[in-house]
Amino acid sequence: MTSNADTVFVEGTVFRSALLAPRPGAVAVTAGRITALDDDALASIGPDTELVDLDGGLLLPGFVDAHVHPVEAGLEQLACDLSAERTPAGYLAAISAYAAAHPERRWIVGGGWQQAAFPGGTPLAADLDRIVPDRPVFLQNRDHHGAWVNSTALHLAGIDSTTPDPVDGRIERGVDGTPNGSLHEGARALVSKLVPVDTTAEVAAALLAAQHTLHSFGVTGWQDAIVGDYGSHTDTSPTYLAAVEDGTLTSTVVGALWWDRERGLEQIDELIARRATIAERQAATVDRPGSFTAGTIKIMQDGIPENRTAAMIDPYLRTCDCGEAAVQDRGISFIDPAVLTEAVVRLDAAGFQLHFHAIGDRAVRECLDALEAARARNGVSTNRHHIAHVQIVHPDDLPRFAELDVAMNIQALWATWEPQMLELNLPLLGDERAGWQYPFGGALRLGAMLGAGSDWPVTTPDPWEALHVAVNRTLPADDPDHSPVPLNPGQALTLGQAVAAYTDGSNRINHRDDAGRIEVGAIADLVVVDRDPFARPADQIVSTRTVSTWIAGRRVFTSTTNTTSIEQGTP
Repeated sequence: MTSNADTVFVEGTVFRSALLAPRPGAVAVTAGRITALDDDALASIGPDTELVDLDGGLLLPGFVDAHVHPVEAGLEQLACDLSAERTPAGYLAAISAYAAAHPERRWIVGGGWQQAAFPGGTPLAADLDRIVPDRPVFLQNRDHHGAWVNSTALHLAGIDSTTPDPVDGRIERGVDGTPNGSLHEGARALVSKLVPVDTTAEVAAALLAAQHTLHSFGVTGWQDAIVGDYGSHTDTSPTYLAAVEDGTLTSTVVGALWWDRERGLEQIDELIARRATIAERQAATVDRPGSFTAGTIKIMQDGIPENRTAAMIDPYLRTCDCGEAAVQDRGISFIDPAVLTEAVVRLDAAGFQLHFHAIGDRAVRECLDALEAARARNGVSTNRHHIAHVQIVHPDDLPRFAELDVAMNIQALWATWEPQMLELNLPLLGDERAGWQYPFGGALRLGAMLGAGSDWPVTTPDPWEALHVAVNRTLPADDPDHSPVPLNPGQALTLGQAVAAYTDGSNRINHRDDAGRIEVGAIADLVVVDRDPFARPADQIVSTRTVSTWIAGRRVFTSTTNTTSIEQGTP
């Protein structure tokens, strides 16, 4: 304990862990760490101590987003952002307005549209042609597994009725085989490779805009789920390192280096070299407020059910008179399971953490099988591998998360009956597999570790919206997509469990064992919110708002009734 703390938080409740209910208390911070609690914290108040009045609110560890795409989100915010719209008419009006406001843009790019807004989940090039006939248009859907393009873009890419589907995607077509403007998964690359690359200045601005947003929601660190050349976006690690060096990155960030599924095992040596280069540059900036490391590899093993690219053990259900091919459709494993296993074994042996995208039950099983093989050949590791999304998990595989020490990286906001789930997923999955979706509670009861993230810009980065669904398994009552029926309510988490996943669990995924909890000695990554949601009904969780955000004891965000400010880092 110190006799003179830098900062003491008083007059509120404190969340310490999932095992303890929040209770009134005080917390002292000195030199970036928590140094005293309760009476000892009050005793450490000195003449220079900053007193932070919680005003009856709650102090909790800062949120860590374990699966997010902040640079991509920032770029979308600065481009044709459709996330505020919900209807085809709204999307087209927003696109038309953006195109008119930006006659200098050679391409109209952006994203945020929802598949469920369009019949069959497939918007048409013809609609875009009417409002932007003279320039190519490339717009990602909100989950970034599909793109809406116009005829100009199709023509530039040479996509016509004779173009074959890529092995990792599909070109949506009309009855005569003509491409209709919707591209799924790997088919997006046929057009995205032509999109002008973002400039260094644009990427830097996007990162800072995204950091601003994340801090405003109490997020103090994250794992960037794709760092590398992917789609029309280039490797963002130089942008992160530059932001560390000039002091504008105030967050603690882990970058997941992208595994190029069009290549093979030969890229492992390159990934090892990239990790070393990044570590060397980071080591020279230890006096800066933020950090960026890259000891993780991101592997995307499948797509999503909505476009039938999630890899399933059993076929999707027949939803139209599409012939035998539809009956046998089991989705796509983007990486051959044998290649996946060998890659995982070698990457694990090299000390990399594996961060998987797996949505379908076959993809989840293939990732678990690969990790089991790595354990058999390499022994137990401390790499803290994790599988993100885990929408559909076969009951036989659920115990394997704990048995193999694999964390479940959850995006809890998706665990609800909303239009995309009802109209596009359920008809393809059927009732039994729908009941296997997002098994967070079951995994936790079996001893698995949970981390949590948003997948922003797929969905909002606000942790309280995700926490609301994790507990209630429904969207808030005032959400236009709200359904009163919870999705698999037996898989719900308590609020304490959900907060712990978003704080302690995500910090552990990022190998930060001295953060994510409020205890003496922990790093003072903290967030103050305007109420104690534990003391209110569960249907009010979503109303919680951030008052201030602190990283290593330093305030990086403050919200008041009339103003919001971000305090930028300095060298």
